[in-house]
Amino acid sequence: MPTDEQFRALFEPRGVVVAGASTHPGKFGFVSLHNILACGFEGKVFATNLDGAPVLGVDTVPSIDDLPAGEADLVFVCTPKGANPDLLRACARKGIRAAFLTSAGYGESGEQGRADEAELVALCDELGILLAGPNGQGVVSTPASLCAQIVAPYPPAGSIGVASQSGNFVSSFLNMATATGIGISRAVSAGNAAATTVADFLGWYATDDATSVGLAYVEGIDDGRGFYDAIRAITPSNPVVLVKGGATSGGARAASSHTGSLATDDRVFDGACRQAGVTRAATVEEAFEAAATLATQPLPSGNRVVVMTTAGGWGVVTADAISRSRVLELVELPEDLLAEVDTLLPPRWSRNNPVDLAGGETRDTIPQVMEMIARHPSVDSIVYLGIGIQSNQAAMMKAGRFYPDHGLERIVEYHRRQDARFAQAAHDISVATGKPILTATELAVSDPSNSGPATVRETGRLCYPSANRAVTALEHLTRYAQFRRRTPVA
Repeated sequence: MPTDEQFRALFEPRGVVVAGASTHPGKFGFVSLHNILACGFEGKVFATNLDGAPVLGVDTVPSIDDLPAGEADLVFVCTPKGANPDLLRACARKGIRAAFLTSAGYGESGEQGRADEAELVALCDELGILLAGPNGQGVVSTPASLCAQIVAPYPPAGSIGVASQSGNFVSSFLNMATATGIGISRAVSAGNAAATTVADFLGWYATDDATSVGLAYVEGIDDGRGFYDAIRAITPSNPVVLVKGGATSGGARAASSHTGSLATDDRVFDGACRQAGVTRAATVEEAFEAAATLATQPLPSGNRVVVMTTAGGWGVVTADAISRSRVLELVELPEDLLAEVDTLLPPRWSRNNPVDLAGGETRDTIPQVMEMIARHPSVDSIVYLGIGIQSNQAAMMKAGRFYPDHGLERIVEYHRRQDARFAQAAHDISVATGKPILTATELAVSDPSNSGPATVRETGRLCYPSANRAVTALEHLTRYAQFRRRTPVA
């Protein structure tokens, strides 16, 4: 495994060299340099170009040998495969300790490519250079304002660390971070993971103060026991969320041609994940939402859930989802909590779990009832439904031909304030009680500017696009909490 110094060279370099910079805006050597400069990297930026042509205002040099020594820690390689051995030797002479290779034609391309990849690994090991890739997409580090990658986007800052054997799924996770506001600390496309594996990156993330959750995509594991041991050492203190490609025979064949990975038996892999405390997700969306939940919600002390809703139908389907769960319990409301809620709601309220407010909300009802539920010792988590309804009506009023007359201007602002207040209350009560409160509404997707989901985002939490997805995320959160309780930290 690389050293902490080598990982720091990759994720927090003093300077970056783009090897193979290009004046053509469609080439990797242009795009990567553009992204490093455009996203605000504050270290030194160098570039090589055989013609010495300036690129994006950077004066390039024909060779690494023409650069000053000791001023760059990372080289981002966009040169053809054949040029890489001499390039890396020159980098080592200049004190560069990490190399990210976009170059293809290695282990994913057949027997000769695998032999070339083995030689590349041996060379980097000899030179003391961390090798990320080859056949990779890039590396992102928001604490260093570094976006050294050949695609967009650059995500908001946060505490999720991404490591993936597929560059496309790095992009997927970064896009989801951008859409939800749940940010990223570090992200790397491991490509063929020839020398530095996904498990290696996750292991370093567990030591990284900027990262609280590891999020990974893998297609195949060459050393199953080594992967298990590495991950098992991480999960007692830091959660790891994983989604795996190649779980079927068709997917395994696709994985082999994509990154040269050999997919493992999925049943064995799934059992190892459970034993190691890994949060395994079925889809990329589920994986991101699980990671976002682990990054932003407190761990529950148990599995007892209350659903709080402003409309009955939503509560019913959410209760169904919880009742089907093998992890969660739709807890029966204790008599003292029923009596307390009775003091705030009309007699027609559900008097059951889900807590259906039955249209009996006044200005303060939702925060007060939510706090009553959250503070009760028989409740471990809350799923809150109905945020944004008032603001949705406000949007229609504002768009209609009667606005701002007939008192509409005042009621529109009132509705927006109410939803913002309810979203803020969910966050504040969760912080005060140390219990997760997950807020769900399709408005998170259909109208992210709605005051409800927009305020959830402003509090730093995820607004789930459906109750079912909130329940799935809560299952992952609760299962990991159970693992933590029975597993001592080494």
